[in-house]
Amino acid sequence: MKGLQECLFYEKKAKGKVRCILCPQYCLIEDGQVGFCNVRKNESGILYSMNYGVISSYAMDPIEKKPLSRFHPGSKILSIGSFGCNLKCSFCQNHGISQENREGIRTTPQNIADIASHEKGNIGIAYTYNEPSVWYEFVYETAKLNKENGKENILVTNGYINEKPLEKLLPYIDAMNIDLKGIDDIFYEEVCKGRVGPVLKTIRKSIPKCHVEITTLLVTKKVDNLKTVRSIAEWIGSIDRSVPFHLSRYFPNYQYSEQPTDIEFMKAAKREADKYLDYVYLGNI
Repeated sequence: MKGLQECLFYEKKAKGKVRCILCPQYCLIEDGQVGFCNVRKNESGILYSMNYGVISSYAMDPIEKKPLSRFHPGSKILSIGSFGCNLKCSFCQNHGISQENREGIRTTPQNIADIASHEKGNIGIAYTYNEPSVWYEFVYETAKLNKENGKENILVTNGYINEKPLEKLLPYIDAMNIDLKGIDDIFYEEVCKGRVGPVLKTIRKSIPKCHVEITTLLVTKKVDNLKTVRSIAEWIGSIDRSVPFHLSRYFPNYQYSEQPTDIEFMKAAKREADKYLDYVYLGNI
């Protein structure tokens, strides 16, 4: 397909279909159709990345905005994003680019790496805003070039990626903020159209390889009880008490209109998480 990049991590199937094996959705995609993420398309039995080189959003951000509190604090980082996501959270805070196709600036990995290298005071590139794993080919190539330039690579991700693609990318990643939306499959299936197991596996695999911080959005009437917060914090602490944990305030967005997270509950949630973890932060307040 002219102008698009062939995807990594897919298998050709009978009758022109392809199986995407990038993430745990394992989409079986017919000719002319796209996968769950809405950015990987089957054209005549070849899977293409529709968002390769397309930038929908970019900014020079404080590192704390990713959020990363214990990785080069006080620094600035070039943040870029495209469109598409492999989950469909009803409360998505970035649905304009994660759930909708958008036009954007077309560029190359080399161009982005050059910009990151020459931007004054910049420590590297953060792949953020939408889900970077569905932008895999562009992120992978850009991260390699950026690393060769001696700059940092950061993923802000939902962690919903299969093991082999993660292993291929991890050597070029210096830090991650992984969004752990809940701690059970019922919640993930009903609200996010995914499963929690692959996310937990990503966290376990990434912690020994790079700096990891974890964020949970405290969604009103979904993730606003101390039992859930305790379970998440206890699970993280069982791996490493020093992993920073961000409890972020929800605001009504996309398909979900409940009131913003109660501030007093957020304070109580922090006190609960503090029992299991050394670094707990309240965000978006």
